[in-house]
Amino acid sequence: MTILKSVLTISTLCAALSFAATAASAASTSYPLTIDNCGAKVTFQKAPEHAIGLGQNSAEILLLLGLENKMAGTAFWPSKVLPELAEANAKVKLLTVEFPTFESILSENPDFVAAALPSLMGPSSKVAKREDFEKLGIPTYLSPSTCLSTAVVKDQYGSRGELWNMDLLYKEINELSQIFDVPDRGQALIADFKAREAALRSAVSKDGKQLSYVFWFSSQSPSSDAYLGGKNSASGFIADLLGGHNAITAEAEWPTLGWESIIAANPDVIVVASLDRNRWELDKPEAKIKFLTTDPAVSQLAAVKNKAIVVMDGQAMNPTIRTIYGAEQVAQQLKALGLLK
Repeated sequence: MTILKSVLTISTLCAALSFAATAASAASTSYPLTIDNCGAKVTFQKAPEHAIGLGQNSAEILLLLGLENKMAGTAFWPSKVLPELAEANAKVKLLTVEFPTFESILSENPDFVAAALPSLMGPSSKVAKREDFEKLGIPTYLSPSTCLSTAVVKDQYGSRGELWNMDLLYKEINELSQIFDVPDRGQALIADFKAREAALRSAVSKDGKQLSYVFWFSSQSPSSDAYLGGKNSASGFIADLLGGHNAITAEAEWPTLGWESIIAANPDVIVVASLDRNRWELDKPEAKIKFLTTDPAVSQLAAVKNKAIVVMDGQAMNPTIRTIYGAEQVAQQLKALGLLK
């Protein structure tokens, strides 16, 4: 049995047991409900009926909570929806796989907007700011995992001083389940992810070599700097979960580095993102791998020579529900390569 099958078996069993234990005990939401979210107090008079999932993570959490009939639309999908959510997602209007306009969101008459990234709903967002929705009486929610300081790193994604962990994701799932008054579903989903996280940690030998990783999201061109997962990002969490560490030491959430710096980091493993958006040629994993194996300098990296290149869903490099799926993908490939015990 593969590690992924083992993880999913344990996960399914634990989730079923957890659901049975929590469904009867989870208290219904009392409205008005006020939540402190990324420095803002947001009040809900009742459960939303026409929600917008702005960003893949927000949309997929709502779908995992079985809320497709309460959703008016979604936007911004770097990857295709999870296969198990495809049927539910087909019931929800897709505004665009890229950045939507503020007007296109408002045209759906939303009574709630949940956003996954500050680029979708932050102080410098080109889509909308929270206050734009607040002026119209539309409550908003921003993923706690992406509420980062921009004091040191001036881009809208900011920097992270401590390693991200799944607790912030669990907080997000819990709060969204409260907002929609489906707390039992939220607790069952959290239990499922906790079981999968525990299964991965226990499945990795503590006696093996602590591998160093570089997580390459994409690049505009082979000559451009690479967008990488930062030291304390979800990518760093995956490395830690698998008993290793991120070879990139920048605390920026998404540092951009030239290949000279990546060569100097000399990772044991290079994780390349697979993206469905096709914004750039190097969104494709095969294009990344071709560059890694043919560039005169980069091809000399030990990770490339040792064929220690693995493919992971690019959305997993964001701090999202996909992160645990990505960790399972990487673990399975490294086990096959004999790099994880």
